[in-house]
Amino acid sequence: MTLKLGRRTFADDATLMMAIVNRTPDSFYDKGATWAEERAFDRVAEVVAQGAEIVDIGGVKAAPGGDVDIAEEQRRVVGFVARVRAAYPEVVISVDTWRSEVAHAVCSEGADLLNDSWGGFDPALAGVAAAHDVSLVCTHTGGLTPRTRPHRVEYTDVVADAIRATVGQAERAVSMGVDRRSVLIDPAHDFGKNTWHSLEITRRLGEMTATGWPVLVSLSNKDFVGETLDLPIGERLTGTLAATAVCALAGARIYRVHQVVETRQVVDMVSAIAGRLAPKRTIRGLA
Repeated sequence: MTLKLGRRTFADDATLMMAIVNRTPDSFYDKGATWAEERAFDRVAEVVAQGAEIVDIGGVKAAPGGDVDIAEEQRRVVGFVARVRAAYPEVVISVDTWRSEVAHAVCSEGADLLNDSWGGFDPALAGVAAAHDVSLVCTHTGGLTPRTRPHRVEYTDVVADAIRATVGQAERAVSMGVDRRSVLIDPAHDFGKNTWHSLEITRRLGEMTATGWPVLVSLSNKDFVGETLDLPIGERLTGTLAATAVCALAGARIYRVHQVVETRQVVDMVSAIAGRLAPKRTIRGLA
């Protein structure tokens, strides 16, 4: 399905890189490396130069931590979105938020995509996406409250539950006026899941892509990779790329990442193996 992300459209065989830009002092991976606005803006410039089609700006880390109210989240992201929009008119700007008040403010400044990481916790968020004609990510969190960790969570079938929840959110969003081409579903690795659940989601991702809704995956350096390989955060790239390859073979469309170049190479290689992408150069045995 052709993707419509804000003002841009992408062909039905396009795979896209969504680069993470944290406006937080305490993110799990970069530990606040882009907390300062200039550092965050430098990060945007870097990932755009590396070929990222989307930048995902977040003002609140997903994990538990210090309280960040609506006003503070807006202070962190709204003006920054306006600055990025002015500097990079062609890049797709995503904002990672579950709050409709924040969503309205960033859309008014030019955001193209609302990345609702907490699965419709604020039911008004889809209405904001519809009102501003922007895109929406629908995620599976098992019903968790924002910024809480799963504890002894159980599913009869985690993939079936993820499909039910995300497709239900997607259909609701369309019924509220969001363009169907602008709705993505995300199984949300680690969110509301233990490592076994995230591994199963990865192994069976083809069941989610078979729904016909474009699938976004956020795998980058996550705990399920670290626990599987018993590695700390800074040593999870190889495991992340292995999981990325499996998801690419299953047909995921968008990859939320810290490492743009490495992920793009893996996704393109898998796409070529699957016959969905032609090699960039083929002279071996011909010249």
